[in-house]
Amino acid sequence: MFAAMNAHTPVPGYPELTLQRQSEISLVDQIVQALRQQIERQTLKPGARLLSVRQFATQYQVSTFTVVEAYERLINLGLTEARRGAGYFVKKRAVSDLNTPVREPVFDALSPDWYSGVSASLLAGSGWLPPEWYGADTLPDAVRQAMRIPAQRLRGYGHPAGFPALRQHLAQTLSQDLFTVSADQILLTHGATHAFDLILRCLCKPGDSVMIETPGYSNLMALVRAHGCQLIGIPRTADGLDLQALQRLAAEHKPRLMFVNTVLQNPIGTSLSQPQAHRLLALAEQHQFYLVEDDIYRELSVRNAPSLAALDGLQRVFRIGSYSKTLSPSLRVGSVCVPGDMMPVLLQMKMLSGLTTSEINERAVLHAIQSGQYRRMLERLRRHLDLAQQEVQEQFASLGLQLLAKPEGGMFLSAGLPDSGLDAREVADRARAEGILLAPATFFETGISNRCWWRFNVAHANDARLFQFLRKLLQ
Repeated sequence: MFAAMNAHTPVPGYPELTLQRQSEISLVDQIVQALRQQIERQTLKPGARLLSVRQFATQYQVSTFTVVEAYERLINLGLTEARRGAGYFVKKRAVSDLNTPVREPVFDALSPDWYSGVSASLLAGSGWLPPEWYGADTLPDAVRQAMRIPAQRLRGYGHPAGFPALRQHLAQTLSQDLFTVSADQILLTHGATHAFDLILRCLCKPGDSVMIETPGYSNLMALVRAHGCQLIGIPRTADGLDLQALQRLAAEHKPRLMFVNTVLQNPIGTSLSQPQAHRLLALAEQHQFYLVEDDIYRELSVRNAPSLAALDGLQRVFRIGSYSKTLSPSLRVGSVCVPGDMMPVLLQMKMLSGLTTSEINERAVLHAIQSGQYRRMLERLRRHLDLAQQEVQEQFASLGLQLLAKPEGGMFLSAGLPDSGLDAREVADRARAEGILLAPATFFETGISNRCWWRFNVAHANDARLFQFLRKLLQ
């Protein structure tokens, strides 16, 4: 299969695998390919238990992070499954065709049911605000204004980089508030996820390492894996990023990119400190990787948190913005401020992968954010969120739920029951059966999570039905 990497003692009853460090194929890919072959040939039969992460790491002299990533990919391919407290096993209904992986439907953070809120009347774990929290007239007025577009514009494509007037307005606003940027450095996208995808397409190839916070944004984790990249989790705690782990893992894996939520991080709701931001930039320079700053929650923040793009001067940082949280998710308008000479590359990839973005939507956003109603709406949103944060935290404290970190505002907080023996995913399934949508730890952690916690959206979670469910659960 591969030339032997190191001599080791075979494990009785377990098929022998050989790996090669000097190969152009990453160790993760080698492990995945080798185990896929063993499973397809039924050398590892359905129901067989894989070596534990620590056993595999010791046996083949690789890091536990490498093993976890390989095992996660096998799960995503539908070949294996993780059983809490027992380990990893070959699925009894494994795929038969390597080119057409089959997965049983699951309810997760990428499920269409999640975004439609199917079977849930209380969206306590969702990622969007209630419609009634927005100004009643702001968006409808903006859409009506946008529809006054000249008839000839309705019959053509928009500007490849996005509606010029909106890019110019963004450049002026950012230059006043955060960092100097020109309209020519701004690319409009179909929301933040589209921007992430373009950057991954342009900067990474399968097998490259990409760092992401854990816990972090679940859809981004899935997107990185879909590009065939090795996902490297950097712990994010109440104290911020674990920069010692970041330095060690960057030296080991030589990542191309790191994605980071600077302000009101999803899911724990904290912001990076100024010293941490400076140190992160220094590590990116030292280890030669780009930073992608997910900055979509800044307008919901009540304090001036650091901006990586501002500190860096837009040299090594891509800055992502979006209006999904402050106007409407349905508009699908985002932006990326592009460093250096990367704009032609991203612009070409945007056209190759989806042509232009919607000028009508971009015109609507411009009309909305230029109005005085928008500024008043943001102030109202921040007040509502601050009050909801306070009330939900008080209720959780009375129930005995522990916060992962104390949020600094915004819509998210994460809390759980670490010593309860409960399974967060099972609790979420029970809640869904009662019409309550919860977001368990498994959505947000890069490895298999045994921790019992959930992300809550305080705009929806401040509801007696949720508190009653949790109280009953604890009893």
